[in-house]
Amino acid sequence: MEHTLSQIRSLYSTFGRGEKKIADWILSNPGDLISLSISEVAVVCGCGDATVIRFAKRLGLTGFQQLKVNIARELGGSITGNIAFSPDDSLMNIYKKHITDIKITLDDTLNSLNESTLSGAVTALLQAKSISIIGLGNSAPVAQDAAHKFLRAGLPASAYSDNHMQMIVASHLGPQDVVLAISHSGSSVDIIAAMEQAKSRGAVTLCITNHGKSPILKHCDYPLFTNAQETKHSILAMTSRIAQLAIIDTLYTCVVLRGGDRAAEAIHSLVHSSSESLPVAIFCSST
Repeated sequence: MEHTLSQIRSLYSTFGRGEKKIADWILSNPGDLISLSISEVAVVCGCGDATVIRFAKRLGLTGFQQLKVNIARELGGSITGNIAFSPDDSLMNIYKKHITDIKITLDDTLNSLNESTLSGAVTALLQAKSISIIGLGNSAPVAQDAAHKFLRAGLPASAYSDNHMQMIVASHLGPQDVVLAISHSGSSVDIIAAMEQAKSRGAVTLCITNHGKSPILKHCDYPLFTNAQETKHSILAMTSRIAQLAIIDTLYTCVVLRGGDRAAEAIHSLVHSSSESLPVAIFCSST
């Protein structure tokens, strides 16, 4: 398979004026591409974000992130998501690269989200008789976080990280219930089976999954897409997990803002009851 940098050189004559600017800059500064966002590359090259995306697709790639990952691999080093790491990196430089990786993922996730789908998901959550949140492996803590937040807002949410419990719960749902599945790959067999069962029972189905085509979409009414380039070197799914949490926080905030008095009272009662139940220590002294 032809390397991306070589492909840029071979296709150079077919590029438009804006694309040639991008090609010139990448060929002269391939290492600098790794830590920049799509908007930053557009500014450096004097073009728009759309031109950068079109340039990547002209190379037969899925988008800007694949362009960066391919070039990072060609330059050497381990890839956790979008950024190349080296054994020679200082500890602070490793931290900076992680932060850059997170920023790239969050920016790309923003571009992958659809506002009308997000609005539909919020409406479904607010109207739900019950909310079952399912996730396995790396997605399980995200499911727990979502349940915690929705409960604080007064929504009837529960998280399930066991595949047997997920199927049991799904088999008892109905049209007034909501299932939110969290799966980066969107191809977990157990999650898909639970979603299919919930959908067959008439439940409203939501999912948070990585941008692209995956089997889970067949059973999902409201898909919310992250856009994280996880690879085999990133077994902890670091950037995708942060993007998933950002979507959860967005859903929670929208629920609170649109939930009216119910959400406000739920949060207020929790704060009030917590303050009343604080332990009191009484110290006595005979002197």
